[in-house]
Amino acid sequence: MKHGERARAGRGSPGDPGPAVVGRESETAEIMGRVAADRSRGAVLVVEGGPGAGKSVLLDLAVRRTRCAGHRVLRAVGSESEARLAFAGLHQLLRPVLGDLGGLPARQRSALRAALGLTEHAEAPDAPDALLVGLAVLTLVSDLAEPAAPLLVVVDDAQWMDRASLDVLSFLARRLDGEPVTLLLGVRTAAVLPGFDKGYARLEVGPLSGDAANRLLDEQPEPPTGRTRVRILREAAGNPLALVELSRAVAGRRPEDLAAGGPLPVTDRMEALFALRVSHLPEVTRRALLLLAAADAVDAPAAARGPAETDGTAWAPAERAGLVRQDSAGISFRHPLVRSAVYHAASFRERRHAHLALARLLDDDPDRRAWHLAAATAGPDEQVSAVLLETAGRARRRGGHAAAAAALERAAELSPRRADRARLLADAADMAVFTGQLGWVAHLADEVRRRSDDPALISRAALAAGRLMTMGPHHTAAFALLARIADEAADARSPRLLDALAAAAVVRYYSGEESQRQRIESLLANLPDTAAGGALGAWVRAVSDPAGAGASLAPALPRLIDEAGHDAGTLTALAVVAWLLDRTALAARTFDEAADRWRAHGPLPAGLGCAVGWTYLEQGRWAEARSVAAEIAEVASQSGLDHAEACARALDAAAVALLGEPADARENAERALALVDPLESRSVAVAARRALGMAAVAEGDYDTAYAHFRSAFTEDGDPVHYHVSYTVLAELAAAAARRGQCAPAAELLERSVRRLGTGMSARLALLVERGRALLADPEHAERHFRAALADETGEQWPFERAQTRLDYGEWLRRQRRIAEARPLLTGALDTFQRLGARPWIERTKAELRAAGIEATGAAPGALTELSPQQQQIVQLAARGLTNREIGERLFLSPRTVGSHLYRVFPRLGITARAQLRDVVDGTRSLLPDRHSGAGAPAAR
Repeated sequence: MKHGERARAGRGSPGDPGPAVVGRESETAEIMGRVAADRSRGAVLVVEGGPGAGKSVLLDLAVRRTRCAGHRVLRAVGSESEARLAFAGLHQLLRPVLGDLGGLPARQRSALRAALGLTEHAEAPDAPDALLVGLAVLTLVSDLAEPAAPLLVVVDDAQWMDRASLDVLSFLARRLDGEPVTLLLGVRTAAVLPGFDKGYARLEVGPLSGDAANRLLDEQPEPPTGRTRVRILREAAGNPLALVELSRAVAGRRPEDLAAGGPLPVTDRMEALFALRVSHLPEVTRRALLLLAAADAVDAPAAARGPAETDGTAWAPAERAGLVRQDSAGISFRHPLVRSAVYHAASFRERRHAHLALARLLDDDPDRRAWHLAAATAGPDEQVSAVLLETAGRARRRGGHAAAAAALERAAELSPRRADRARLLADAADMAVFTGQLGWVAHLADEVRRRSDDPALISRAALAAGRLMTMGPHHTAAFALLARIADEAADARSPRLLDALAAAAVVRYYSGEESQRQRIESLLANLPDTAAGGALGAWVRAVSDPAGAGASLAPALPRLIDEAGHDAGTLTALAVVAWLLDRTALAARTFDEAADRWRAHGPLPAGLGCAVGWTYLEQGRWAEARSVAAEIAEVASQSGLDHAEACARALDAAAVALLGEPADARENAERALALVDPLESRSVAVAARRALGMAAVAEGDYDTAYAHFRSAFTEDGDPVHYHVSYTVLAELAAAAARRGQCAPAAELLERSVRRLGTGMSARLALLVERGRALLADPEHAERHFRAALADETGEQWPFERAQTRLDYGEWLRRQRRIAEARPLLTGALDTFQRLGARPWIERTKAELRAAGIEATGAAPGALTELSPQQQQIVQLAARGLTNREIGERLFLSPRTVGSHLYRVFPRLGITARAQLRDVVDGTRSLLPDRHSGAGAPAAR
């Protein structure tokens, strides 16, 4: 069988798996080994290589062999022009199984139908919940796959897949554990593939070896010889498609007829070669090829039928020339280079006619019709611009931000009025912010500036770029841009001033730079009282200066939260404010209230996603804090958001240090420090050092702990970060006391008290009193211990409260006041056991033994050894929820839930689901009992 025919053989022929691809034996074995791996666990493999390397052939072979084994296959192929259409790739992938949507839960089915455009506008006016769409696909895939008949999901040319579909595939890939599903992605080398750039196995399909290249040439219909063969081998450079196509191109020609100048890049030669071969085809075939080249993947069947004569003979010459292939799926180009060559070799007039013909064929699909009309338009056209604007609106309602931004940008290009062009570009910039592509947003902002004299419009576009810059590592540059926008807004008395200050305040928090607070404070003076007193004004003041704003903001917070109603963005912003002001219980309640809406509306305002995790950690909801950290770290790592990943790793480092896993804590903290510039991200730097200090405390290494805690302050004793540094005061005092060096720590503590002044929160006041007690002489220590435990509001910080009880109990025992020490130590042990704080459990038990009590309370057992996700599953199952109900809450498939339970039963020492309640109750409900059960909403 000829190599060039191999892709056709067996496609649609279930009984013929086809032979291995020449020169790709090891790659074939790797792919099939991945497909045939442990059927109880999902697998993801990214197959990457240059154009013509053979990725598609390898994926086709995997499809054929999998089908021959009786397994099910879903596949899609990305398309350059279709990349603008939200969920187009997902529609192509799921098209064969759209009839199976009836088995999905109602909310999932509704969200997926809305995303795929299967509902009327009146039925689905809002954007579908992105996570519900992902869960619907996960549930559908899980239902299709069986251990005895696994499912293969293949996406070729994934670099051209639309962003919304890629996000769903990324969601699916992260949750394939326990599923008999394999996901294969074919992508061009160096292409950016959001969600898949890190953390997945990759197979590089490189050039063929010299021996393999010669074997491939030998299999051609007319194998080249002599100088011609040498030249083909040299110029093809191991590219299989180039070897095949050059061999066919030179067939029957003499070497002297092939003389040429210096070699050109292979891709240029291929495009020129294909264009030449197209020119010799019949006119009807050339028109058919051009129509097919102008079509999207989903439009290809209509394009293939449109120009052909009734007997379909128009395609035969193109197939004989090796440009297209026909199979059970229809007619397609043999390689994207062929499509490119055919398209670009045509004149604009010919391409225009092709796109207009496709627009007529797609009259019932307004989005695809709009893009074909746009492709057929060279100059301004108000009608086509309006059609694209409607397409952008539909994409936005479906959650396709990238598609909406692209449509707005093209609508601007075609708009005949300069003012409208600038306005549409600004709209596109606002929408592109959600894609995370700073270069795109910056380009759109530059275009607005170039096309408009309207200061408000220019400021709006620049603010879009500034907001996105806050998520990156260069906080100094981001603040400079935002401050400039704020200055201009203040001069123009524009309401955009508050928006700019809100974004600038985030940068101030990340960087901890004092000069930025002063700049924000001076600009706040330009705000009217009504704006400064609202939720966004509270945000600006609290984020940039919580100590200074606390006294005035704290009493107003409950009112502001009530006024927010059901607005998820405002609720989450005010929850962050409550956390910054150490109103932890109020912050947690507000986060919980906003959780469901938060999932539908995206990340926390201005990117402070880890605030919810720190809130849960401080409140003793450690499993949920770790779930937040894991979700943020995963998404941020895959998106290249180093600062966000560093925030999440510092949070998780703190949690695992408290759980008594110092090695894991150090690994996370050191990774966080490596991801950021400590002068640009002081908040992360101090939080990571704090976690390293707690890890050292867990190991009893107080010298190292003191060094880390002390690094939260400068040599002069000033805080490195105006908010995070003060949270280590009590730990710094404890480590100093253990080292017998109380005086320097006491001086730093009192300096901090003077600096905080009236802005000290109740939590900080309790931490200060604990620190004073640990550093004081015996005559004065008890007064401070009592003060640290006097305020009942301290119960909202259970770990810190238990630490104080332990310290006080130790002090009382050393004063030989055993009877008074025992209840304090017992209370501390109870809290530490409930939280799972192993090092502090052992330390408290030792103190109790010294006080004459043998602690019999069981330390956390196997339940606390489970992952945060497994702990959540166990708690929900203990409450009687079914696997499907648990999956809906945790965004997992029912099969994955069942797989987790199957694996944890032996570790918990149980054999039946009914025993789970006893396990959970017996460990004092290590997991918090929330109404939602899904843990913290995931910040993206």
